Amino acid sequence: MTTRVIIVDDQAMVRAGFAALLAAQSDIDVVGEAPDGAQGVELSRRTHPDVVLMDVRMPEMDGLEAARRLLSPPPGVTHRPRVLMLTTFDVDDYVYEALRAGASGFLLKDAPPADLIAAVRVVASGDALLAPSVTRRLIADFAQQRPVSRGKPALRLKGLTERETEVLTLVARGQSNTEIARTLVLAEQTVKTHVSRVLTKLDLRDRAQAVVFAYESGLVAPGE
Repeated sequence: MTTRVIIVDDQAMVRAGFAALLAAQSDIDVVGEAPDGAQGVELSRRTHPDVVLMDVRMPEMDGLEAARRLLSPPPGVTHRPRVLMLTTFDVDDYVYEALRAGASGFLLKDAPPADLIAAVRVVASGDALLAPSVTRRLIADFAQQRPVSRGKPALRLKGLTERETEVLTLVARGQSNTEIARTLVLAEQTVKTHVSRVLTKLDLRDRAQAVVFAYESGLVAPGE
């Protein structure tokens, strides 16, 4: 199955480089490019990509606003792509907000080519790009700067079973399904089932939003 990708970045050389790299993969098809968020949203609505590579900082409309529009579309628009944020900074408030909006992760622009290719495949598969330690640090840093919500997020935790709460805690600490299975002495398929139930019960899009939710609800404290 081929993954359809569009690239949204205000630097033409960056778009061209990423497009050439991804188009050389047999399982990835670059279906368009855009120089700003507004044009990126329009292009996505027209081409229906599986993954949008979205720069954080752009003129006209930045990547954060574009991600919000793609992931919370207006009535009548059913297509919602996976959004992978691109940034030149390893700690960027925009990226945190993008994860809250539903982006599936982020990648540094100077990451090795193999990392970009792998990131597109991970995000396209429906998972979130949370393995790099820099991602966990970014979420923890910005969660620490914000007061923990004791309102609705914390109340929503009460709908989880004890096991589901344990799984969410480990997801928030950046553990993979394999690592969680090892920690809790469970089958990996069982862990996948628990993760799926957590996302459904909390109405979360993917693991990226689950991590943010865990911090904001106070389930996990930065630095733990």
